[in-house]
Amino acid sequence: MKESLWQSVVAVKNNSPLVHNITNYVVMNNTANALLAAGASPIMAHAHSEVEDMVALCSATVINIGTLDDYWVQSMLLAAKKAHALGKPWVLDPVGAGATAYRNETVAALLQYKPTVIRGNASEIMALARVSQTKTKGVDSVHQSTEAVAAAQWLSTTFGSVVCVSGETDVVVLCNKQIHIKNGHALMQKVTGLGCSATALVAAFVGNDPENALHATAAAMALLGIAGQLAHQQSAGPGTLQLQLLDKLYNITQDEFYNIVNAQVYND
Repeated sequence: MKESLWQSVVAVKNNSPLVHNITNYVVMNNTANALLAAGASPIMAHAHSEVEDMVALCSATVINIGTLDDYWVQSMLLAAKKAHALGKPWVLDPVGAGATAYRNETVAALLQYKPTVIRGNASEIMALARVSQTKTKGVDSVHQSTEAVAAAQWLSTTFGSVVCVSGETDVVVLCNKQIHIKNGHALMQKVTGLGCSATALVAAFVGNDPENALHATAAAMALLGIAGQLAHQQSAGPGTLQLQLLDKLYNITQDEFYNIVNAQVYND
């Protein structure tokens, strides 16, 4: 499988898919730099008057609910509706789902437009599926990714989405098929916005290969995890990890990828 995952990494670098991001204030710069380093091209746009045109222009759209307000929610709904109507890939990052009624109402409205991919931590995915009444710990997960597999399968079956549960093991689900990716490093949790960067990379990979969203999502998550592992080897802490990770997204080699990638496919 490592060969096909690497081919996806190379394809994104060669094709430079254009990714439209409606994302949160905290991570805009991080997200744009991660996309550029991986070979994609970012656009950040949320104005009502142009958001539908941006969806039509770009290969994929990211909708990240991290810093909600009423104006941005309307932008998100316009973008999701347009992407659904055009059959264009869009990725939902339900940051903090379950924490407030406002977030729950927003993601419920967005889900009606059937995201191509949903990517979140275990608590967010479980909240999204209403599998439990758990509260999220801010944007950090209080559950392991493997605990949310049933919720991910429910979401995937209900909405037709690929669901990516990020954690120590990233679990990518499409109905009864799963890909488990065991890459990354614990220090990555100390850098804000790497989950949001993962979502943006997923959009780039899915936008580049929309017919194979499960595999594309797995390739994006593998790339970020491997880059994080390699970056940690040259980092003194979270500050330098962030810098080294961007460099590694940019200059990762096939040998580095092959030597570290740890991905397995499971079928129920």
